[in-house]
Amino acid sequence: MSSSALLFSAMQIAINMTGGSIPLMEQIFFRNIVCLVMSLIVILRTGGSLFGSRKHQPLLFVRSFFGFLGFITMFYASAHAHQGDVTTLMKLSPFLITLWAAIFLKEKIKKVQVPALLIAFAGAALVGNPAFNSNMFPLFMAFLCAFFTSVSYTLLAYFKNKVNGMTIIMHFSTFCVIATIPFMLHDFVVPDAHELFLLLLIGIFGGFGQITLTYSYRMATAAEISIYNYFGIVFSLILGFIFLGEIPDWSSIAGCTLVIAAALITYLFSSKE
Repeated sequence: MSSSALLFSAMQIAINMTGGSIPLMEQIFFRNIVCLVMSLIVILRTGGSLFGSRKHQPLLFVRSFFGFLGFITMFYASAHAHQGDVTTLMKLSPFLITLWAAIFLKEKIKKVQVPALLIAFAGAALVGNPAFNSNMFPLFMAFLCAFFTSVSYTLLAYFKNKVNGMTIIMHFSTFCVIATIPFMLHDFVVPDAHELFLLLLIGIFGGFGQITLTYSYRMATAAEISIYNYFGIVFSLILGFIFLGEIPDWSSIAGCTLVIAAALITYLFSSKE
């Protein structure tokens, strides 16, 4: 999960660098076409199922559909609201994942998880420094992003020992590619060499991020590992400083400290238990 957070943070840097010239749906297309090719190669070499059995299709479709909606709402909110507001609201997803896991997957919520999530969320709020003075609709989209993402990630945990991890990724990537093609063709921009390189990086980082994310939910309970998604805040600040010249303030540093502390508390408690 920590590797996934790092890879997705790197993907966001590449998205930031292309956001001014490449349309949204074209970015999402490249994000998923590379992942589709990667998963296809692995499945063909290992002899797995491309899209899963018929009995799992309804929930696989729900996972792919909600994951795609998560993409759309995330990009829309990021483009139309203050980033601090968006970041804070989207970081509600680990709370929702813990709730869905308890209700639908019958996972037991450990005593340390809720306090640790609260500490991590406080860290996210410090980093984001939200004022919540953006327009309500983009803020609602950010909340929907947290909701869609939480459902999508909870289903990843549900498919553990039921559907091959690469099959889940193949299903999701294919769904996103097909869904974006009509919109992408409508306002397609031919990228130059530099933009094409960044688009490929979006796909590579996103592809490996999706793989590590999917398999993290197959190795531990959803409620236990969802908190490590907050590491994305720490990685984003570091990469933003290195590649975009964004200098973090003291509240951001304090927020990162809280995120790391919450993750360490969860890890040490779980290890001891």
